[in-house]
This record gives sequence, C-alpha cells and structure tokens, in this order.
Amino acid sequence: MNRSTLKIDYIETVKEKLDPADSELADMAFQAAQNAYSPYSGFRVGAAVRLDNGMILQGNNQENASFPAGICAERAVVFYAHANFPQAKIRAIAVTASPCGVCRQVLLESEKRAGASVRLILANGDKFLLFKSVKDLLPFGFDSL
Repeated sequence: MNRSTLKIDYIETVKEKLDPADSELADMAFQAAQNAYSPYSGFRVGAAVRLDNGMILQGNNQENASFPAGICAERAVVFYAHANFPQAKIRAIAVTASPCGVCRQVLLESEKRAGASVRLILANGDKFLLFKSVKDLLPFGFDSL
C-alpha cells in the first residue's frame, strides 16, 4: 500500500485583479446566468467558453419538471461548442458556480479532446478561483486509472 497526497494548485482573487480576457469571460458567464431557466431550484448558473478561434459562446442551466431531463450550464455550452464548431478547441471556461461531478467529467473529456489544458474560472460574486486545468477539479476522472 502506498500513501499519496493530492495538491490542487489554484489562485483566489477578485474581479479587479483578473486578466482582462478572464474578466470578459466571467462577465459573459454572469450575463448567461440571467437567461437560465430554473423554475424549480431558483439557482441560475451561467457559463461562457472561449474557443481557440477567439469566439466566446454562452450557456446556462435549463431545468425540467422531469428531473433529470435538464442540463447544467457547463454542459449546455460545451456541447453547443462541439456540435457547432467541431474543429475548434475550448481554451477557457468561466462558470458562475462550482461544476457538478458530471460537468467536471464532461469538461475533462473536452480538455482531452483539445489535447491541451482548459483554463477554468469559477466566478461566485466577488470571489474568483482560477485553475490551469480541469484535472485540478477532477484528478481521478474516468480516463485517469
């Protein structure tokens, strides 16, 4: 038996100290959250991705009375990006909440698909957490063992 320690490297900051590109992506995620359809939870989540071609796409959570037929903001925008721009690679994503486990796995798969790290910005009010890679939030994803 071997014991190991897992260290997660991230930056905690405030909006005023964000890189302009990260600030723009976070603003787009907050904007997307306003259009969320969340009549059951009342919890509006927005996400925005920056593709390697410079485009920024937005998504938000969409609930449904037939739970779990809804979709989280992260999956909405990632699936939209891959469906409409299959050759483009996601370089960064901003989310107005911490991704659920399913979304973390989807983001990890997107990172694998891109062949490069996807920068992750978690935006919650005035607090921002910056991660270099989705693997920092899901170090033991389905393809890691």
